[in-house]
Amino acid sequence: MKKIAILFSGKGSNFSHIVNTLHNKELEVVIALTNNPEAGGISIAKAHGIPLEIIDSKVYKDRETFDKDIVKSLQKYQLNLTVLVGFMRILTPVFTENIKSINLHPSLLPRHKGLHAIIKSYEDPFPTGGVSVHHVTSELDGGEIIVQKEIVKDGFTLEQYKKKIHTLEKEALVEAICKVL
Repeated sequence: MKKIAILFSGKGSNFSHIVNTLHNKELEVVIALTNNPEAGGISIAKAHGIPLEIIDSKVYKDRETFDKDIVKSLQKYQLNLTVLVGFMRILTPVFTENIKSINLHPSLLPRHKGLHAIIKSYEDPFPTGGVSVHHVTSELDGGEIIVQKEIVKDGFTLEQYKKKIHTLEKEALVEAICKVL
């Protein structure tokens, strides 16, 4: 069975979807790792008996040292893939050159890289928005796109648009993970 790691910083809804959809069926989530000791996703890992590591990014003076510690932790698991779902850190080549990973982003890349992508996408002049899953490189949200899911924005309020984007994220994640593995 293929082994993956999940990296997250927040509530973990996409992490939960991966666990409920793929874990112990298509693959095994062998490690969950967060940089946020307050992340809601911690309870998901504990509830499913998934090993959890918390590496608090706030205690590091530089990104390279933080990334080195993440790489060291992940390499113990002989992973087939690492999946970033709401992992709110810009990664350096220390990570990107050593860990095969993909990232979920809530816009149609290359539009709206970085933070606040859903709001930026909602407010832009394009008639469509969506989500992207891409390979992680040292360029922020710049790796090769694996899967994109698109929707027409017309008629949505911002809250409706956010809800639809979150639904598309889950579909795109599962499709991209299966495609890469």
